[in-house]
Amino acid sequence: MAEVEKLVALERRLSMDERMFVLEHYQEGAHTDNAAIGAFFTPCGLARDFSLDVSGATVVDLCAGIGALAFACESEGRHFTCVEQNAEYVRVGRKVMPDATWIHSDVFGYWWKEVPHFDMAIANPPFGRIRESTYVGAYTGGEFEYKVIDLALRISDRGAFIVPQQSAPFRFSGARYYERIVSTKCAAFLRDTGICLEVGAGVDTSIYRDAWHGVSPICEIVLAEFPEGYESEGDASHLTTAEVPNRASEMIPITGADPRQLDMFATI
Repeated sequence: MAEVEKLVALERRLSMDERMFVLEHYQEGAHTDNAAIGAFFTPCGLARDFSLDVSGATVVDLCAGIGALAFACESEGRHFTCVEQNAEYVRVGRKVMPDATWIHSDVFGYWWKEVPHFDMAIANPPFGRIRESTYVGAYTGGEFEYKVIDLALRISDRGAFIVPQQSAPFRFSGARYYERIVSTKCAAFLRDTGICLEVGAGVDTSIYRDAWHGVSPICEIVLAEFPEGYESEGDASHLTTAEVPNRASEMIPITGADPRQLDMFATI
């Protein structure tokens, strides 16, 4: 971590090798209780495989951490917006993804009212019943990953997400063959939101099970979109300002020399 801190502290732009070094060696629990907030960063190999399912010119990375997914999906002509509420992760992420727009905010805050609609949303969100109080949407359950997917489909055309295997409507990773299995909680999410979840390029994420820091989850990569012609009642456009948690009193605009590095909001 000492070498990582030296690189992050540099005022100049990092080289590609330096950016990769930070991604591979930064420990998400070094400066914060990452377990309490469910922050476990995507292994680099899994992030690269995940990129097979990503397309579009404008992509938003929700719960971005330090930008591992965005980094793996980076390509010419594609612009990333990275949303992360942990200030330390944003600080490091700006060095990993210097050309991205970084938004320091609660993912369920009202930041999305300040940005245009995206082609695609991506995320490796916290898993399970992580405490939050700002989500507004169609999903009535308590799983954090489903709340993020619901938000994503209100601000983008489609999405790709890393979720716990039991939250996907199928089993592929670590299994002998693909099998459609819909748990009770997954069925509730599909019913509440109308969102379709499908398998992507067919990545067996179990080969990266031991590459995570502090956990060894079996995950699936799911693609999410609404059926053709479906009009979501959860579309962000129908929400009034009163219905969206207004946290302006807790946030301040941050300015900087490089417009690509501006935080739209930062928590005090």
